[in-house]
Amino acid sequence: MNIVYQSTRGGEKGLTASQAILKGLAGDGGLFMPNQIPQLELSMSELAGKTYQETAYEVMRLFLTDFTEEELKACIDGAYDGKFDTEVIAPLVKADGAYYLELFHGNTIAFKDMALSILPYFMTTAAKKNHLDKEIVILTATSGDTGKAAMAGFADVKGTRIIVFYPRDGVSRVQKLQMVTQKGDNTAVVAIDGNFDDAQTGVKQIFADKEFAREMEEGGFVFSSANSINIGRLVPQIVYYVYAYGQLLAGGEIADGEKINVTVPTGNFGNILAAYFAKKMGVPIDKLICASNDNKVLYDFFCTGTYDKKRDFLLTISPSMDILISSNLERLIYLSTGCDPEETAGLMAELAEKGEYTVTDEMKAQMADFLGGFATQQEDLDAIRQVFQDTGYVMDTHTGVASAVYRKYKTESGDEKKTVIASTASPYKFAGSVMEAIGEGALLEDEFEVIERLRRVSGVSVPQAVEEIRTAPVRHTRVCSRADMKKTVKEILGL
Repeated sequence: MNIVYQSTRGGEKGLTASQAILKGLAGDGGLFMPNQIPQLELSMSELAGKTYQETAYEVMRLFLTDFTEEELKACIDGAYDGKFDTEVIAPLVKADGAYYLELFHGNTIAFKDMALSILPYFMTTAAKKNHLDKEIVILTATSGDTGKAAMAGFADVKGTRIIVFYPRDGVSRVQKLQMVTQKGDNTAVVAIDGNFDDAQTGVKQIFADKEFAREMEEGGFVFSSANSINIGRLVPQIVYYVYAYGQLLAGGEIADGEKINVTVPTGNFGNILAAYFAKKMGVPIDKLICASNDNKVLYDFFCTGTYDKKRDFLLTISPSMDILISSNLERLIYLSTGCDPEETAGLMAELAEKGEYTVTDEMKAQMADFLGGFATQQEDLDAIRQVFQDTGYVMDTHTGVASAVYRKYKTESGDEKKTVIASTASPYKFAGSVMEAIGEGALLEDEFEVIERLRRVSGVSVPQAVEEIRTAPVRHTRVCSRADMKKTVKEILGL
């Protein structure tokens, strides 16, 4: 079966997977979607015996139908290797009555590694397949994790450059140090005076600037994206939900066909959307619990059917979730319209012009698999402390939000289904807040002293990614306003 891709807004159709990956964002501002969601060809009991790499192949080959078996396996083998500090890549840890799917064992200790380890392989393979003779410029906005993971993946990859924009005051110290110390002659990091939504909007405007695209082409460059808007990011994320169910089955934790729930701490909506794709492919998932922090725009949306970004932007201890414009939600909106690009484009125009849109009752019914939940900052801290005291398991501040939301849902609904919680970052990435949560308050100490204290208290080894930035020199010091993002890109590329 040959899968092709089209824009959620109708402007582009019939692209191969490699073409969609290269472009990143459609020319009309839409996101690329497959013309159908394929069904898994192996049963869950057959998949239960597979390694992570084997599972990845069985999932990815169904979406990336213009990649040969040899090409796809080379991408998978290159991505999921010794850079992960655990052989199983994405271990499941049972704690507090739930199963924590640890997605932070890659080289930047956050879940973005799961997809961004393979995207450079996809991109360079796609460039060869499409005879691209221009240098690919990866342009991306980050709320803290995507930027570092993307740079780590693309650093010194021939034929590519990467430019990352991040909110100057909207990331943790460890996140910032990971970015500004990044090696690679083809990497550039820019702090902007604004929040993540400002950075993301600025990047989208650059992508949509046709005149600038022509200028780039004349200079020998072409833009692409490493953000979760790129379908090459979404497809690898589906894999770990398929793998998680297989591991529960292999370990005897569930019966074959038994439905589970999935809880995901959510910002840009890509991670939970991947779980929805896994369900549509045949994984027995019941509820998709979308966990928000105090920036609860998604919670309000699933409760009311109205997406309203007109609210204060709050800085929290879970910064990767500090988002008011969840870009990947557009893909779910598109599916809920029956894949109607005109209706989708109209709603996205309303969001841009009025700051809100409301879906129809029919569309809302199509999203019934999703439940919204949110946790306040205090509830986040309480969940981290409670799980640590009860079980000794330490989680970061994003996973803490998901844990708190899961507990509330279970209490209020009485739903006893086995639940997988996406654990999206190492606790060492947000050590100060984690230590505060477990009663060792150390927010005023040096970050690396806090990390050492967390190691002693938790017994969990400090990841190599954290050790490396202790003494690494700062290589990136650029700062710009949102209005100057395009100008800054030109300066970096020498245009």
